[in-house]
This record gives sequence, structure tokens and C-alpha cells, in this order.
Amino acid sequence: MEYIFEKKEDCCGCTACYNICPKEAIKMEPDREGFLYPKIDQSLCIDCQLCKKVCPVINEKSLKNKIEGDFYLSKHKSEDTLKNSTSGGAFTAISDVFLKEGGIICGVDFDDNFCVVHGMAETKEGRDRFRFSKYVQSRLGDIFPKIKEKLAEGRKVLFSGTPCQCAGLKAFIGNSPLKENLYICDLICHSVTSPFIWEELKKVLEKENGGTIDEVHFRTKKLDWNRTNSNKSFHFSTTAMNEVQGDERFYKMFFGLLSISRPSCSACRFTDTHRVSDITIADYFGIEEFAPEKYDKRGLSLVIVNNEKGKEILNKMKNDIEMEKRKSSESVKHQQRLSYPISYPETRGEFWDSVIELGLEEAMKKYKIFK
Repeated sequence: MEYIFEKKEDCCGCTACYNICPKEAIKMEPDREGFLYPKIDQSLCIDCQLCKKVCPVINEKSLKNKIEGDFYLSKHKSEDTLKNSTSGGAFTAISDVFLKEGGIICGVDFDDNFCVVHGMAETKEGRDRFRFSKYVQSRLGDIFPKIKEKLAEGRKVLFSGTPCQCAGLKAFIGNSPLKENLYICDLICHSVTSPFIWEELKKVLEKENGGTIDEVHFRTKKLDWNRTNSNKSFHFSTTAMNEVQGDERFYKMFFGLLSISRPSCSACRFTDTHRVSDITIADYFGIEEFAPEKYDKRGLSLVIVNNEKGKEILNKMKNDIEMEKRKSSESVKHQQRLSYPISYPETRGEFWDSVIELGLEEAMKKYKIFK
């Protein structure tokens, strides 16, 4: 067996198999699109099948909560937190619960080269780097074993990530007593985009503007918070620029062409209201339709409390965040990834052929993707 899966659509790249292998027989290797896949060194494999037992795609039903959670419209009480959050500041409120108790936060950060990676933090300053959306599949590396080590030390850990990453971690920890101190926060995920495309886009931005990238915001609040503006809010700067400026090409590829996300996203097993996590966060888009007086241009969060651990978090963050219980149907209507996965166009392969043959800069011109 060289691969655990038969089709790329069946691998989300969560690294659970890579990290569980007792013989280190599995390596995560990129394909031409830059997505990592586990490859088995058969000379080291002992056929223990742990990789299959821990795969969240194979075992997704056993990882999900059995009942639908409670849906809340949420907004942080701090003006500064709202300003420095993608939506309504729910992640800050949730993570503050753990920081106050000496816990550890695991979230998505930029490294020094603006690659998207998972990291750990024990301070508010470190946690704040995990705020704001980063629409690129993060590099998990050996974060799962590191979390396991912290749990073994008796520390509480809050992990935040995409549903498939959360499912992978949940399967990796399994039914061990360590799971009692693990709290999982997933987000409603549109899909994860290619790290290769992101690397190439950075090169294009640096070529056009000079210098090197020194600031990136996939979503800012320079414009009022709403669904339309969220697709126009990519901003960046380089060392040669005097100010941050916007650029719409990333979102035109992401939401327009629908061609730069991982193949498995079109077959995602986690696009429903039975979540794998303890608590789920997202934008509360669509509130204008049901309660227009509650819309706030500074941002609103959807929080789904999925189980008893989620309720524990909810009770501990009440003083920091305004919360109102709402019907799940509101969010199901406006958050499509609570119902079904993304669909890819038939031209997806052709776009990637162009990227590989011409380079991203010329491929964007070919597909009329302009600033």
C-alpha cells in the first residue's frame, strides 16, 4: 500500500495518519498543486492499519456530534476586539477562557515568510496572531503530537482549525483520557486554497510593487463588515510600499474561478450541522433578513454550541460577549457549507495546466483575473 486513499478527493491532508504511524513510514509530500498527501514507505510499513483507523474521512460518522448544536448571534463587547477580528470577535472570547485558566491556544499564524502554519500560544499577544482569516491550507507539521504532550502534562488545550483538521486531531487523540482536556473549535469552511498558489501570488505582488511582503490581511474591516465586502478585503504591503493596498485577484480565483482549492473540498464530509467540534464559529451573514436592527457594520459572529464542552465554554465567556440564541435555519440559509460542499467547474484542470505551464502571472492574464 503506497497511499491510504484511492482518490485525491478522499484525502484532506489532516496529517493524522502521518503522526500516528509508529514506524514513521508516512511522509507528507506535495503534489503539483502544492497540497500535501501522505505517502507510505512500504519498506517501513508493518501493516498495522493505524493510518486507516485514524483517518477522519474513513471514520467521519463516529467523530461527529449526534445532535445539532445551539446557534447564537454573537458580538464581543470590546470595540478594540471587534476592530481586530474578522467578524464579531468570538474566537477572542473563546480563547480568553483558556488563557485565563493557564491553557494553551493552538491556531493559524503566518511564519516569517508569510507561509500559513499552525502554532501554539500561551499569551494574549501570541493568541492575537491567530485572529483574522487566512484562506490557505495551513501546514500542521507535528502539531498533533505537541498537543498530545501538553495534554499529558495536564494542560488544557484549545485547538482551532478547519473541520477536517479538527476531525483529524480528534481521531488522533482518540478515546484516551487525554481527550478530557482537549477542546476543539472549528469554523464553517468554504474550502482551503493551495499553498503553492499563495507562494506564487506573493511573488507576483513583490514583482509588481518591489520589496518583500511585510503585511497581509485576507480580510480587513477597511470596508463595513458584510458578505459582499468580505470578498473585496484582501490587503497587503511590501517593504517598498508606503501604505497597505487592496488586490482582488486572490478572491477572483478563490470565489470566482473556484479552481484553487483542495480536491477533497468538493467531497467534504463535514458540511452539515452535525459538527465534529465542541464549538463552531463563523460570520453571522444574513441577519439583515431576519432581524435587520441587529446588523452591525463592525462585525457579527455565528457561534454553534455543539455539546457539553461547548456549553462549558459558553458559560465562561458570557461576560465578554453578547449572545442571542437564534434559529439554525437562518444560518443554514446563508452559510452554504452547513448543507453541501463546494462544486468545481469542469475547467479546473485546464486552469492548473495553465498555471504549471505558464506560471501564475500569465495564467491570471489568460483567465482575465485582474486587480
